[in-house]
Amino acid sequence: MFFFPLFDENATSRRPVIVWLIIAACVFAFFWQQSLDGIAAEVAIYQFGFVPAIVFQDETLPAEFIIVPSWATFITSMFLHGGWLHLGGNMLYLWIFGDNVEDSMGRGRFLVFYLLCGALAALAQGLIDPSSQVPMVGASGGIAGVLGAYLMLHPKAAVRCLFIVIVFFRFINLPAWLVLGGWIGLQFAAAPQSFSGDGGGVAYIAHIGGFLAGLALIPFFKKSHISLFDRGRPPKTWSGRPISFDEMKQDARKRFRRNTNQSMRSSIPSSKPGRPKGPWS
Repeated sequence: MFFFPLFDENATSRRPVIVWLIIAACVFAFFWQQSLDGIAAEVAIYQFGFVPAIVFQDETLPAEFIIVPSWATFITSMFLHGGWLHLGGNMLYLWIFGDNVEDSMGRGRFLVFYLLCGALAALAQGLIDPSSQVPMVGASGGIAGVLGAYLMLHPKAAVRCLFIVIVFFRFINLPAWLVLGGWIGLQFAAAPQSFSGDGGGVAYIAHIGGFLAGLALIPFFKKSHISLFDRGRPPKTWSGRPISFDEMKQDARKRFRRNTNQSMRSSIPSSKPGRPKGPWS
């Protein structure tokens, strides 16, 4: 049994330009990765991925492979991904929850917030094993920070989810606190695998570090008139009633039209063989 978020019902006052640019940059970087052959793709992961042993220890790449300084990989690693599912899942969560967080703080602050959460997430993962030579790539650390911020801002917001029980599924509305609380709960439950070295290539500690960074930083980055915890909004009652597919389509059209109107007013095969196995964040 699990639920998969599809979109929220939380309007914004402006276009999420930075969210769109981050998504575009990640997609562009991924297609660049896909254009490389096996060895070149593996080298690129080490060149731009976050490798704890290079950042914290005396390890280094051969001089001819060094493109950016080791400290810069805190940022560059956030734009590479390990496969289509890795990219798609990350971008979906950023698209659903990033617009409201960007709206709460403005574009410049949001970009700094996102990159800072991603860097702190990589730092948290690296501190577990500073001698690790496994490169970490993925936007999940920064996106985890966005999720933490969204939880602080809009815990009552309605999130449309695909709810799956074995072979049965339905569409339902769930509160953001349940969707995001369930997500971070799974990260904490899986975190011990990171310490045992059996994490399946997933950087759970980076997810937790980014999420906690988002929780801690949102009071300092949000605009002064923005309230936390949906203060001032009427309480919502969650019935959990099933939502028909036709109703889902209508709601999706409304969301698309809303975003389009705002814009007018304010004018992916699996990863290639030979690549290192994560950790993917």
